[in-house]
Amino acid sequence: MKNIDHSLLAERARNIPLYLHAYAFHLNMRYERLIPSDLLDIAHQQSLRGVKIHVEDGESQSLQKLSLGELTKFKLKAQEYDLDIHIETSASDKATLDEAIRIAKATGASSIRFYPRYEGHLYDVMAKISGDLDYLRQYDNCGLSFTIEQHEDLKSHELVTLVKNSGMKNLSILFDFANMINANELPLSALDAMAPYITQVHVKDAKIIREGSGYAHEACRTGHGDLPIKELLVKLLMLGQKRQQITAFGLEEEVDYYAPAFRFDEEDGNPWIPWRDASLTPLPDAEYLEERLKLEKKHALDQITYIRNLCEELT
Repeated sequence: MKNIDHSLLAERARNIPLYLHAYAFHLNMRYERLIPSDLLDIAHQQSLRGVKIHVEDGESQSLQKLSLGELTKFKLKAQEYDLDIHIETSASDKATLDEAIRIAKATGASSIRFYPRYEGHLYDVMAKISGDLDYLRQYDNCGLSFTIEQHEDLKSHELVTLVKNSGMKNLSILFDFANMINANELPLSALDAMAPYITQVHVKDAKIIREGSGYAHEACRTGHGDLPIKELLVKLLMLGQKRQQITAFGLEEEVDYYAPAFRFDEEDGNPWIPWRDASLTPLPDAEYLEERLKLEKKHALDQITYIRNLCEELT
């Protein structure tokens, strides 16, 4: 890429803020082979900056199921390891946001990520999300930062409009390497469109699948898919002039996660946005469970190595 300050890129690559994402251990957490506290151990062992944990990760042992005392214990363990905590949730309604904020405050988290899930025509969906952001604005000075993720149904310019019109100074965009594909966009052009508003990232790879006049994606091992991982990483590292704009790169290896197409070539200006459930990786057959759980752990650790090796190349 042209016009890059290579010394600045090298410095930022050496100091990239890597976070362990619980979705990299999605199946292990669904079977409670790992719980949120275990993620702190792994992040510490791997010398990462912090963890990104969904409120439901860990099933009966998830953060949303823990008592205040247990959440405080989790907070103290993270502080002992000097790890930052980011809380994630999968909706944007009042009750969902309130719960995430409660958990974030109890665990000493610094950030909350959310994304809207509404069905309806685009204009109506945008109005509902705007209403959610109106509610969230009261928390703009509560000490937390908030990110809204491009999550498969909204296009980049629509997400930028929501953030710009929110009136919030602590709301920005979380850029996922693959989710724009389902909104019929490509990663690099989506990044360019959202660049001024991106502060956090989910790193993963995926295979792009033509589906009707749109595109689906199937997540795969990083380096084995269709996404321009290195180019995306460089562009993200170089955002921000005086200081790096991206504060967290979440390592979200989600092998086999599949997301269908939501936006299509022939849609009009106010397309129908279908309902979708929260993100899930398909469960393996019982006879393959143990092997799959071990493989998931290996894939997650391999991704850490892959991204660190890529950053080493950039120095």
